[in-house]
Amino acid sequence: MKKLVRFFLFVTLAIAILLIYSRYAWTASISTKEYKIETTNISDSFDGLKIVHFSDLHYLRVVDSNFLKKIVDEINLIKPDIVFFTGDLIDKDFEIDDNEKGTLISLLEKIEAKYGKYAIIGNHDYVKDSSLFEDIYENSNFTLLKNSYDIIYGSNNDKIFIGGTDTFSYDMADIDKTMEYFANDEDSEIYKIILTHEPDYADEILSKYNVDLILSGHSHNGQINIPYIKKFFLPYGSRKYYDNHYKVNNSDLYISSGIGVSRINFRLFNKSSINFYRINKITE
Repeated sequence: MKKLVRFFLFVTLAIAILLIYSRYAWTASISTKEYKIETTNISDSFDGLKIVHFSDLHYLRVVDSNFLKKIVDEINLIKPDIVFFTGDLIDKDFEIDDNEKGTLISLLEKIEAKYGKYAIIGNHDYVKDSSLFEDIYENSNFTLLKNSYDIIYGSNNDKIFIGGTDTFSYDMADIDKTMEYFANDEDSEIYKIILTHEPDYADEILSKYNVDLILSGHSHNGQINIPYIKKFFLPYGSRKYYDNHYKVNNSDLYISSGIGVSRINFRLFNKSSINFYRINKITE
């Protein structure tokens, strides 16, 4: 009987420690996942391009200004050429006041990138006033892409295409509008990067267009990262693609594990992280 009692006490203690750790340790630590991408398609002037990708801040749920400052410092240590944020800046269950908005702008503004900073809308963002995000991104020097694109120029008139879709969860994503630049086959061979919050939208994108790199968020790579269990916590739009990386139709799909949390304030076997990609040109 005593052995049984000790066993149950041990199990209870282990569960309690795991819950405390998943609530306060995995949600408060940050790691950098580094990936090397090799391609023949990028131009010489962009060889060695450094990209930082972060996502799903869900600001105010567990991420506060101090934690965001750590993220900004980590990004700036890398000295990125381009920075991408793939949606869910503010958690849908929290309202942001003017002071918090000002703090968010001042911290995001401190992120430095040689060619520019880009953001898209996530499903949590969509339920809020769109002017809030337009104001935040404009004042922090991010370019907000909503079914739109931008062209980055290097030396010798070399170019990179950056496209960003609106949220797929509310049926607002429009890849055809995003890719209008190529309507007349202009620069069809340039390196193409697409930002889309929900990774399952990659199938729609790649059924119509050839792109080199798709960056996404939303899944958190399984916020509760336990085999066979984590799929129950995956949101709509990330049921097919949710892990770190997939090769789909010769395109690279990378999914950020995110910074914050959604729905429940726990991360299990899955730390907050940013992604760092270095794109290298190879010859065939």
